[in-house]
Amino acid sequence: MSGPLVEPPKLKDLLKLDGYLCDHKQEIIRRYTCMNKLVTDISASEGNLDNFSLAYKYYGLHVQPDNSIKSLEWASTARQLYLKGDFNGWNGTSHPFKKLDFGKWEIHIPANADGSCPIPHLSKIKIGVVAETGEHMDRLSPWASYVCKPPKEEGVAYQHHFWNPPTDQRYLFKHSRPGKPRSLRVYESHIGIATCDPKVGSYNEFRDNVLPRIVKAGYNTVQIMAIMEHAYYASFGYQITSFFAASSRYGTPDELKSLVDEAHRLGLTVLLDVVHSHASKNSLDGLNQFDGSDACYFHSGIRGDHALWDSKLFNYKNWEVLRFLLSNLRWYMDEYCFDGFRFDGVTSMLYHSHGIGESFSGDYKEYFGKNVDIEALTYLMLANYMLHNIYPNVITISEDVSGMPALCRPVDEGGTGFDYRLAMAIPDQWIKILKELPDEQWDLQKIIHTLENRRHKEKTIAYTESHDQALVGDKTLAFWLMDKEMYTNMATNSPPSVVIDRGMSLHKMIRLITHVLGGEGYLNFIGNEFGHPEWLDFPRVGNNESYHYARRQWNLVDDESLKYKFLAQFDRNMNLLEEKYGWLAADAAYTSTKHDGDKVVVCERADVVFVFNFHWEKSFTGYKIGTHYPGEYRIVLDTDSKDVGGQGRIDHSVPIYSKEEPFNNRNCSAMVYIPSRVAIVLARPG
Repeated sequence: MSGPLVEPPKLKDLLKLDGYLCDHKQEIIRRYTCMNKLVTDISASEGNLDNFSLAYKYYGLHVQPDNSIKSLEWASTARQLYLKGDFNGWNGTSHPFKKLDFGKWEIHIPANADGSCPIPHLSKIKIGVVAETGEHMDRLSPWASYVCKPPKEEGVAYQHHFWNPPTDQRYLFKHSRPGKPRSLRVYESHIGIATCDPKVGSYNEFRDNVLPRIVKAGYNTVQIMAIMEHAYYASFGYQITSFFAASSRYGTPDELKSLVDEAHRLGLTVLLDVVHSHASKNSLDGLNQFDGSDACYFHSGIRGDHALWDSKLFNYKNWEVLRFLLSNLRWYMDEYCFDGFRFDGVTSMLYHSHGIGESFSGDYKEYFGKNVDIEALTYLMLANYMLHNIYPNVITISEDVSGMPALCRPVDEGGTGFDYRLAMAIPDQWIKILKELPDEQWDLQKIIHTLENRRHKEKTIAYTESHDQALVGDKTLAFWLMDKEMYTNMATNSPPSVVIDRGMSLHKMIRLITHVLGGEGYLNFIGNEFGHPEWLDFPRVGNNESYHYARRQWNLVDDESLKYKFLAQFDRNMNLLEEKYGWLAADAAYTSTKHDGDKVVVCERADVVFVFNFHWEKSFTGYKIGTHYPGEYRIVLDTDSKDVGGQGRIDHSVPIYSKEEPFNNRNCSAMVYIPSRVAIVLARPG
């Protein structure tokens, strides 16, 4: 970096929030300067960041107004590029690209004599590359918007099918984006597994069958995984081969557009799980060795390899890589009308170690030392800067386990610019507790600390389990709680079961306390809201290519004779109550009671009082709790009510009165009846 340092305009605001950052002020300024220089340089060379990030409009294959074809590619070390495919009988030399400056290559193919496009819709295309060594190889355009898996007899690599449907057959969006939600309640989804049948689900099935379920369940945001094309289905979408191609295994680009449009009609915000942290090592149908070198879009040598993920790592310092990745974000915002992104693998991007073997103790030197990859961090700042300036209502979420300070503060303060971060320690804690400790040994102080332990004024999305906990090798929350009897005692007329009663009670309580204390947003993985009984395992060699566990068993929650419906009903009640009172959008909860002996937790948020009794056998009559306001309260949610599978031990018609008698640092106090393994929510009428 050269030139004068540029201080973030609102740096003082950041330093007021976190005084520990004062010791690292110069490093924060240096990072901001790096990002600001990129914006300045891009503007000087490309006009502005907006133009630079719209590269998808001219890179790759494009039909011109006269039906001719233009294509622009970047292959910095290649000797020559050729375009070949069905349109020219796969002639490898008849359509050469012209070499331009800075490693760019261009080709123009006139329209046919009758004025039609020279490359028909859905015809197969490849780029012939002559490497610096003289080797000839076939590659797919990095900008390909539709790639398909060929029949088995034609090979295993995906093929580029030119997407250019007739104008009257193209999907046109009918509905505008919904406004940014006050509170973010996210339904994490995967299109392929969202069907009961042992197969790959489709965009249309998800649109028609799953979106209504999400709305009914009280979620306002759907986060869709595994959209960017990945040749290996079992990678869960995290080994991307074609970044601009929406996965064809679920349907066509227009069918994905229809899904997003219908979600918007239903009032749902739609987020894309974007993977810019690494890419597949595939070369025949991926980015790897596109120009024949070991670099191109990636770092060369060992720095370009992720040892744990067996994948390639982007060179975020490279001008064309920045153009490619920023344009990739614009593509999904503009072409598919997504409303934002969950950025995967941010920890891997932030550190040269990729987080491998790092414990991240919280020492600020870990976040401002030489292990931080400034190039990757600058890219994330630039991406957030661009997105939030061009799309004011965009939502960005960071998957970071390290706890990097200011990750979710605005770029003009010196932050990285994300809106939310995932509270990754919370699900790890719940699984560890359920795996290792009986109820009697639960440490409420430690549980509450983990739930409340987040950076001040950096929004966090809490969750009890995501796709990570659902994968084979682990168990879902419900499975850890009830796997011994889930196959035999989940019928509503089953004999009483201590295992099932305990499991259902704790499943509801764990989700509610996480919802209330864990953050400023909440996330659930598809199916887990009703206690999906089995893990997730994609078809692969190790399971004989079985789809048995790569699906969601909606039949279980739809069956009135089974108890799964009760867990789903509670999840809905919880979400709808949050919609009414907005505790996720409110300041963090105040926890007034953390009694390890009684196993009772009492907290308040958004003027709503939450009481949890985690005791395995003790119920309390006349249990004293603190409240902020005096007067009448009513029970508005009860984990023990019969409509959610409880015993119905609490009479909701009886009001609870709080007196102006201080208790546990609250202005007032009340007496409540709180049975064992039950949580209640109290609110004032009106």
